[in-house]
Amino acid sequence: MVPAILFATDMANPYATDLVEVGELRLYVEQYGDPDGPATPLLLHGGLFDIELQFGALLPGLSAGRRVIAVEFQGHGHTNDLDRPFSSAAFAGDVLGVLDHLGLNCVDVFGFSVGGAVALELAVRRPERVRRLIASSVSFRASGMRGSENAQAVGEMKVEMIAGTPMEAAYLAKSPHPDHEHLQGLLDKLGATYAGGFPDWADDDIRGIAAPTLITVGDADMVSLDHAVEFLRLRGGDVNGDFDGLPASQLAVFPGTSHFTGIGRTDLVIDVVVPFLDA
Repeated sequence: MVPAILFATDMANPYATDLVEVGELRLYVEQYGDPDGPATPLLLHGGLFDIELQFGALLPGLSAGRRVIAVEFQGHGHTNDLDRPFSSAAFAGDVLGVLDHLGLNCVDVFGFSVGGAVALELAVRRPERVRRLIASSVSFRASGMRGSENAQAVGEMKVEMIAGTPMEAAYLAKSPHPDHEHLQGLLDKLGATYAGGFPDWADDDIRGIAAPTLITVGDADMVSLDHAVEFLRLRGGDVNGDFDGLPASQLAVFPGTSHFTGIGRTDLVIDVVVPFLDA
């Protein structure tokens, strides 16, 4: 059973929901907070999750005094699936379609896991669209993950393994195709991403990101702490701030936290993320 800490969903109420057509997709979008406030951040959830499961407990704090936009990826939540592999490039294109639909040229992007990979894709490939970047529990290359067990475990996922979990219940309640056959298809596509759906980035790609970056990771995450520190260094961090000044990019390591519980400690996450957005 996945730890229940993920599923605290004391959500704020969206002031708008929409299905945005991007090609054959109808991407589900929710907006929270002040419609006239700055569009910070854009929330991008992890694989097998949706807006509520991933960010529900964070939304009241994130949306206080700002406009928050959240998107559900292909095959997740309320968004339909289609005959297309999952990849960070495809998902980033979908997100850009949503931003264009909303008339937003530049936003802060907060992505977790799969959503973090999409956020990196946007920051590297379309830097003019990303003001600030929050990359949570995501590696910028495969060697940053702890061993091969993650790829094997995700690649072998079956619907029976998540029977009775909030992920199964949410999928069956929200999906446009609410059956176990399509849910297994979602699991299969997530497993296939380990074969190139989320590519490695060169050091120069990460070094060249224009947006100030907040990296978050659990101290028992599937992303190694060494990799998170390497990520920070490429973003200009790990310096003697008393003499060199504080860098624009930051690293937060959440204690007692695995990948599944990566942003589940709401108070800690809000205390780290909101000042970064407001800086």
